[in-house]
Parts: sequence; C-alpha cells; structure tokens
Amino acid sequence: MMTEEINQETNQDSNSVTSEEQKPVATEPVATEPVATEPVATEPVATEPVATEPAAPAPAATEPAAPAPAATEPPRDPNTIYVGKKRVMNYVLACMTVFQNGSDHVTIKARGKSISAAVDVAQILTRRFAQEVKVKNISISTEQVPNRDTPDQTSNVSSIEIEMGK
Repeated sequence: MMTEEINQETNQDSNSVTSEEQKPVATEPVATEPVATEPVATEPVATEPVATEPAAPAPAATEPAAPAPAATEPPRDPNTIYVGKKRVMNYVLACMTVFQNGSDHVTIKARGKSISAAVDVAQILTRRFAQEVKVKNISISTEQVPNRDTPDQTSNVSSIEIEMGK
C-alpha cells in the first residue's frame, strides 16, 4: 500500500506543472553549409609544370623501396592460372573468365601440395562447366627452390602444368 501512495504522490507532483512553466525553447536557425554529394565542377587545371627552372634530381634513397623482379623470370602469361591455397572454385572461375575473354587455351600451373587442387580444377572445368574444353598436354617436373630455413641450400619441389584448350 505504501508504494501505491508514493507513486500517486509523484504522479500528482509531475502533473501539477503548468503550461506557463514549460515555455518552448527558442532556437535560432543555424546556417550550415550544404554537403556536396557529387563532385563540384572546377576550372581545368594545367598539367604542365609552371616553374621554368629544371627540376633537381631526387636524392638517392639509402634503401631500395622494393626489389626489382629477377631478370631470369619470364613475364606472366594472362592465359596462365597459378593454383595456390584458395578454394578450387576460385581457380575454375578464373579459367572460365579466360575462355570467355576470347582465348582458346588456358594453362593451369601448381607446385607442391597444390598439385591435387590443380588436377581438381582441370576435372571440374571439363566435366561440369565447359564440356568442349579438353586437356591438351600435361607436364610434370621438379623445381629447385631456395630453402626457407637455410637460404644457401635448395629444396626439390614437384610441379605440374596442365594445358587445356577448345
């Protein structure tokens, strides 16, 4: 009973506030800058340098920023898919993209533990997605790569190259 009486008293106190006491707060309009949702057109900027003096050569860096690619590595062929640690279907879709871009052949390459995934890619491609694509050539080899633990030694790694075409 006591809690009901307290609740009734607090309700009466809160209802006893008159409208004179509750004056609306006057707010002044705040000027805000419009937010641009699209780029604003500006005058074209000249692309030629304005300075007439020849530019000074940049100071030589003490450390190279990135190692240059080895001269013995051939450039990557856009029709070659290198199979690694991703899911098999990623490589199947990559092969399909090569064929849909107008190429009539694709080469699937893998080394070490990824060889079985490369074989899976070739089988899924020929049996499910592109029945007109056939295996043209398979070559297996052993590559010598630098050992991770001791760089002065090399390790033998098996590799496979599967050539497929229409």
